[in-house]
Amino acid sequence: MGDIIHENLLANTFISSDALSENELQTLYDNSKLVKHKKKHILFNEGDFTSHIFLLKSGLVKLSKKLKSNRSLIINITTPGKFIGLSSQFSSGIYNHTATVIECCEIYYINLKTFNTILENNAKYAMSLMKIICNESLNVFNRVIAQNNRQLPGKLADLLLYFSEEIYHSNSFEFPLTRNELAEMAGTTKESLIRTLTEFKNDKIIAIEKKSIKLKSFEILKTLSKIG
Repeated sequence: MGDIIHENLLANTFISSDALSENELQTLYDNSKLVKHKKKHILFNEGDFTSHIFLLKSGLVKLSKKLKSNRSLIINITTPGKFIGLSSQFSSGIYNHTATVIECCEIYYINLKTFNTILENNAKYAMSLMKIICNESLNVFNRVIAQNNRQLPGKLADLLLYFSEEIYHSNSFEFPLTRNELAEMAGTTKESLIRTLTEFKNDKIIAIEKKSIKLKSFEILKTLSKIG
C-alpha cells in the first residue's frame, strides 16, 4: 500500500523517488493531505505567511502579482507535478504573489516543518529543489524579457506556443484565462489581443472558436516568436 501511495504522491513531479528514502517518502505521505479546489479558489494571497508545501497533482494554478495601477501581472502558470510558490517558502516566509485556481485541481498540502526537516537531512533532495527554483525563476525572467522586446504578433505567438508546448502539450486547447488576463500576459490591451487573434485566424495560422483554439502553423508562429 505504501509504495502505491508514494508513487501517487511523487508521480510526474520533478522529485524522483530515488532522491528520497522509503522512510522519507512515508513521512511525506503521513504529513500530507490531498485537497480538491474549484476554479477561482485562492490558495494564498500575496503577503500571506507560508504555511504548507503545495504540490499540484491535477489542474492549473496561476501565480500573479499586484501592480501599482491596481492591476495584476500573471507571472506563471503552474502545471501538474510542480510545486506552487516554492521560492517564497524558502526566502522571506511570506508569499510575494497570489495563487489562484484556473482549472479545477487537486493539491497535496505537505506539512512545512516536516518538509524542511527532510531537506536538512537530505542534500540530494535539497539540491533538486534548488534546481527547480532556479529554472522556474529563469523561465519567468526570459518570458518577461521577451515580452518587452517583441512587437504584438511576436508576443502573441510566444503566448500561444507557451500554452501549446508548456501547459497543454497539444496544438489544440482551451484558454484557461479571460481575454483580459491573456492580454496582461502578452503585455497588451484586450482590444489589441482580440484584433491580432483575428488576424492570425484570417491568415490561417490558428483556428479559434470562443475559448477553443487550434494552432495550424507552428512554423509561422515560431518565426514570429523568433523575429519578434
